[in-house]
Amino acid sequence: MPGDIFLRLLLLSLFGTAHGCVQDPTSAYKYTGIVCRLTYPAAVVLNEKTTKVIEAAFQHARYPSMQGEKSAGFFGKVSYGLENLEIYNLSIGQSEFELRPGEGIGLEINNVSAVFSGTIQYGYDSWLVNVAQRLDFEVETQIDLGINPKLYCGNSKVAADTSDCYLNFHKFRLYLQGDKEPNWLKKLFTDFITFTVKMVVKGQICKEINKLADILAEFIQDTAGDFLSDGGISVDIGVTTAPVITANYIESYHKGLTTYLNSTSVINTSVYHPNHLTENRMLYFWFSDEVFKPLIAAAHQDGRFKLNISSEELKTLFETSLSSFKPEYIEKCLLESASPELRVWSSSVPTLNTSTIGTSVWAQATGELYCESQSKVTLSFQTIHDEAQTEFIREAVEKIGIPKVLSVLEVEITRLMDKQGANLFDIINPEVLHQEGYIVTQMDFGFPHHLLVNFLKRTLQ
Repeated sequence: MPGDIFLRLLLLSLFGTAHGCVQDPTSAYKYTGIVCRLTYPAAVVLNEKTTKVIEAAFQHARYPSMQGEKSAGFFGKVSYGLENLEIYNLSIGQSEFELRPGEGIGLEINNVSAVFSGTIQYGYDSWLVNVAQRLDFEVETQIDLGINPKLYCGNSKVAADTSDCYLNFHKFRLYLQGDKEPNWLKKLFTDFITFTVKMVVKGQICKEINKLADILAEFIQDTAGDFLSDGGISVDIGVTTAPVITANYIESYHKGLTTYLNSTSVINTSVYHPNHLTENRMLYFWFSDEVFKPLIAAAHQDGRFKLNISSEELKTLFETSLSSFKPEYIEKCLLESASPELRVWSSSVPTLNTSTIGTSVWAQATGELYCESQSKVTLSFQTIHDEAQTEFIREAVEKIGIPKVLSVLEVEITRLMDKQGANLFDIINPEVLHQEGYIVTQMDFGFPHHLLVNFLKRTLQ
């Protein structure tokens, strides 16, 4: 399961742990907070760099030393030993894939050319002659590689059975010390061990492919987990069931549970259905409101919804034209104080609701205005009893406060996403669709080169 992982696990970039895997995807929907659907065109884009992962599998493979002995019948026996097997002059052709509904992914890499080199010990022992030598050797090969991984849910993670791995050798020529025309003894020896060397190469390549699959799966899960975590808040993206594969897309199902201060949210009434998503774009993410509600609550408890505005910025905001009368002490505070400051924070857990007209968030906020002293409150929004002041504050919140909060949220959310690496992705024409109780984000994208580079760096360490 080499490059097909870029065609699957990379594609499914949200894998993690879950409390258990439900066998039937339909039964798992109610526990699913996030769904990722990757369509065939996206798989084509990701498959462009499959050869890079295959190349890493060949170059990173470690071939064990081995010894053996074969009988030559009446003529005696041939003994041999192989060590220091390495690969060079590697070139790889194009890869082809197909999505196999209900099965997995078929991947074929054609025209893989490579030269293996190493050291060989061989001997010929008979009643007539006894010969032993230690020589350098090389093997010229041309190979077609095929992998047919089967996806399943293991230990609450997406896993792949890559045992169906095969190498077809169209060319396999073993030379001792570069000897293109060996004598009869060398030819007898090379004929004996060629099959054994083939099996060693095949076994190690398929073993390395399986190892790379594990490394890449862990890499993708770590990357996704890091993206969805910040400080003490994290989202459990464990799968609820095995991915579903059709001829047109791969779809994975994730818990989407918020964890904060050793407490984890629960989702058991999700409304997901496959007809919520289409197949017109490359990548879809489906999010239940049940993912965002505890996430917002955790951010509130973590003290993230607070804003301090001071000095010139505060004075500029209050230059906004308002119809209600501005209290004199506020005017004096803004004009005469050296460093006036307004502090605002959420004083109750915000609530969220999504419908076809959009997503609305309701929150109760507390505000305090400081003028002469940063420790003495000049005005608290919660202690206002004067009707005129109340009307002024209401209008100021509507025309000044809410636009300011929204602008700050936009900047901060963008900053957070950039911090997590979202700006490294080539995202094309993203859209957000609002429905009853959930949202859908759909987009096209270019190949995520930075992920491939980071993965290869980790693999080759």
